Amino acid sequence: MANGTDTFTVDDYVKGVLAGNRSMLARAITLIESAHPDHHALAQQVLIQLLPHSGKADRIGITGVPGVGKSTFIDAFGTNLTAAGHKVAVLAVDPSSTRSGGSILGDKTRMARLAADPNAYIRPSPTSGKLGGVARATREAMMLCEAAGFDIILVETVGAGQSETEVAGMVDFFLVLMLPTAGDELQGIKKGVLELADMAVVNKADIDEKQARRAVRDYKAAIHIITPPGADWIPPVLPCSGLKNDGLDVIRDKIADHKTMMVKNGRRDEKRRTQRIRWMWSLVEDQMLARLKSNASIRKQLPALEKSVADGDLTAGLAAEKILAAFWGRAD
Repeated sequence: MANGTDTFTVDDYVKGVLAGNRSMLARAITLIESAHPDHHALAQQVLIQLLPHSGKADRIGITGVPGVGKSTFIDAFGTNLTAAGHKVAVLAVDPSSTRSGGSILGDKTRMARLAADPNAYIRPSPTSGKLGGVARATREAMMLCEAAGFDIILVETVGAGQSETEVAGMVDFFLVLMLPTAGDELQGIKKGVLELADMAVVNKADIDEKQARRAVRDYKAAIHIITPPGADWIPPVLPCSGLKNDGLDVIRDKIADHKTMMVKNGRRDEKRRTQRIRWMWSLVEDQMLARLKSNASIRKQLPALEKSVADGDLTAGLAAEKILAAFWGRAD
């Protein structure tokens, strides 16, 4: 600690995270989640020092509609991984309380076995109302967990909005959990999710094996249609039961096969390079929008501009030009 206060230095955070100190890892993640300008500056100093120690973990995104059994699946899947000698971190992207901004799902209750596992770490990431359900700091939390020695990072999404697209853009492998009620599920799942999937898994297959087999067949047909000709990876569709821990070993093997293929042809490194660049521009867009909205001149004009656009008296394009002119200090 610095100067006997409740604050920590960059060196405190870096040494604590690299030592695998759970308390300091939690504090570091809280630091990067903070919206306070001073905390942001400190967080970036911590991250730049930890950057050389990150990037070595396998990053796996897991999504699915509510009720598909994500928590039960991750609890069993993660426990299997730790039993095989891995250190697993779960970043569970949660919806937030609109009043407190806090996480409301209670991840450690939902994943009881994994929460008690000394080789696992579960961290809820409140979204604070961000569109898409993915916390702004999820990527940076992933880096911190890697620096702390976790070699497999599981990122769970709420399965709503743009969360699937955002998580797919930050992981090496994207797994989509499906319900065995294929017909209803194909209609209800967000269009395009299967196009993001590196694997589709029909969970709860133990409830009705016949229905699960039919669902697997239907999803295979759907993936066959959307997979580009000549693709070097055709997303497999597998049945499993997270509750009974049945079929999860096959899923783990398929993920390993995908990693081998991606590393061999150089696509894994290229994918991560592309992800980092997209991340940079995403942060630029977020920060520019934040600065626009906090600009005094814009705040003064915004109510009238929004009303004019809503009433149809002003085009959205012209309103946007006025906002940018105000931001850059130009006259109308």
